[in-house]
Amino acid sequence: MSLKQLNKIQRAAVEATDGPILIFAGAGSGKTRVLTHKMFYLISEELYKPDNILAMTFTNKAAKEMKERVMELLDTDNLPITIGTFHSVCARLLRIEAKHLDLSPQFAIYDVQDQLDLLKVTLKKMNITKDTLAPNHARNQISYFKSKMITPSAQARKARTILEKTIVEVYSAYQKGLRENGALDFDDLLLYPLELFDKHPKILKKYQNKWKYILVDEYQDTNRPQFHFLTRLSKNNHQICVVGDDDQSIYGWRGADVSNILDFEKFFPSCRIFTLEKNYRSTQQILDAATSVVTNNDRRTEKNLIAANGSGELIGLMETRDELEEADCIISVLEKEIKLKKRTFSDFAVLYRTNAQSRSMEDSFRRMGIPYNIVGSIRFYSRKEVKDVLAYLRLVVNLRDTISLRRIVNFPPRGIGMKTMDKCVQQSVIDKIELFDVLENAGKLSIRGKQSESLSSFYELIKKYHDLRKKLSANELSRSLIEEAGVLKLFKKSTDPDDQERYENVVELLNSIDEFCQKRPDSTLSDFLEEVSLLSDIDHWNDSDNRVTLMTVHSSKGLEFPVVFVSGLDDGLFPLYKALETKEGLEEERRLFYVALTRAQERVFLLYATNRRRMGGENVLGMPSRFIGEIPNDFLDRIQFESALTRRVIGGSLQKKTKVTVMRTVTTFDDFKAGDMVEHSIFGPGKIMVLSGTGENQRVGVVFKDGTKKKLIVKYANLKKIS
Repeated sequence: MSLKQLNKIQRAAVEATDGPILIFAGAGSGKTRVLTHKMFYLISEELYKPDNILAMTFTNKAAKEMKERVMELLDTDNLPITIGTFHSVCARLLRIEAKHLDLSPQFAIYDVQDQLDLLKVTLKKMNITKDTLAPNHARNQISYFKSKMITPSAQARKARTILEKTIVEVYSAYQKGLRENGALDFDDLLLYPLELFDKHPKILKKYQNKWKYILVDEYQDTNRPQFHFLTRLSKNNHQICVVGDDDQSIYGWRGADVSNILDFEKFFPSCRIFTLEKNYRSTQQILDAATSVVTNNDRRTEKNLIAANGSGELIGLMETRDELEEADCIISVLEKEIKLKKRTFSDFAVLYRTNAQSRSMEDSFRRMGIPYNIVGSIRFYSRKEVKDVLAYLRLVVNLRDTISLRRIVNFPPRGIGMKTMDKCVQQSVIDKIELFDVLENAGKLSIRGKQSESLSSFYELIKKYHDLRKKLSANELSRSLIEEAGVLKLFKKSTDPDDQERYENVVELLNSIDEFCQKRPDSTLSDFLEEVSLLSDIDHWNDSDNRVTLMTVHSSKGLEFPVVFVSGLDDGLFPLYKALETKEGLEEERRLFYVALTRAQERVFLLYATNRRRMGGENVLGMPSRFIGEIPNDFLDRIQFESALTRRVIGGSLQKKTKVTVMRTVTTFDDFKAGDMVEHSIFGPGKIMVLSGTGENQRVGVVFKDGTKKKLIVKYANLKKIS
């Protein structure tokens, strides 16, 4: 395998291996190809051994794909190279070195919900009400402090108001709570390695010797702890190569610092810089429109992206009257694209600024029978019954995990309420023992005999499997524990129809543990729990499904689609009003818009509404996003659209509430009957098998020519009788 498939600049960047390297990779310019070929080059030219290379990414999906591509280039099934996300690499490092930080190697990793649960317990202990400080606000503040490497003591010196001082006290108590539970949150995974390196220079030296060459993907998204992690590891030999695009830095709200990439040369004065400007994804029209907006930002690196795919079509711009018509408009365009260009549903992505915008889209897609997939909805591992089972497994691994203990001590129901748990907590303080150990002698508590027996039985169950955790495989232990705990029996016996789905979800979880063990025979239950806790929304996205993808612009980063709809381009929604308060906020929104457009390979449609229902249910008059005004008219194709609904705005102004009346234009409905042959604009010809209702409420079940079965509402489906 040679480097012939790389262009001149890509190849030069790959072959540059001496000293720090900064690669500015414009959207769609082949940065993943450069990274994978660079790893291939380092290994095949015997410049570095595979186990001396560290490659950092931001999603498990990207890490997996990158490793597979390098293995393919090297034609090998075994590659002892460290490729992973910052969080997963740091988690593995901490498990190895845990004793040096007085941590258990079996520490739990708390996700957002776990953090909120711990904060609720913390706030309750401190007698702080939700009105004074909401758990979510406290979590966000604490996460912000950690991303800036601000300790509770450092923040205490800055606190002035009562609320600021309260947050610092909660921050300190929260950290203590994590320690007591033998747990780390996501931010701790990045901070603890730095503490380890500071306290133990020999351990830092150990990893500097291990990882002699470092590669970093999406470097523009690194925050302060990640920056320090990388600079400390590369301090001696400066053998580091970072790839990124400052125009795609969109995570400032969670601590990412675009200056890390813009000032890379300042931190590494001897660095060599390469700029990848040939775009292999989008058309020139798309690139020029996106660039025309982002060039309004002051602090950025100049790039001149040239499309390998030619000029392409103009950017479609569509004005709609409200969010309902916006959804109708998207479906109308989607139908035409499918009909005229033979596209499939998976060719389309609908992007929006906030998750709340998906509702009207979902409603319209369901009515029309259009299959869709939402990225960012409730993830499988976040569903209650799945989290309950995971809590059993986490407690078995880490008996100090009181958040998991509280979650499952009464699941399945054992007659143990909050008052009983409060008594257990009080007893643990009196006896100076762990909360779990209180359950061993539940008879000491002033509770009813039945509750005491339930607590003792629960203790024995968990202790039994805790002792077995090193003797049984992860899947054997999980199946046996969940069966004995009565979880499957609870859902199987239930008459609640939703419990059947919960049963299937638990079975699916157990199946996923089986698959994990098959892929990694030497893995432990801790390994599985770690992998689950570090999954992101995009890791679950399956691009092989023939469905329209709905997602926020943030979730779309790194993906590409033939056709992209950017909806909700109203000023105040995209960009958000809050972002307009600072220059930095507006510049990040511009970069976000740039990311949205450059997800598209062939076509982009921009949509805004002159009237939109906002939070609180009120309708507000909308103005097109200022970003639309920053695109030259020559790049835009203004498309007129009229839906079947007529909505009239009565009164109102930009400041006042408005009232909207909705009327349906006269529509006639065919008198359908079972057996009729019909044609649908997307699914083609089919046969009505069943129907119910009449007029606007008529529903039909249709089997289409390709075997697809759909239930449709006649007034939305626009079915036509055919002979």
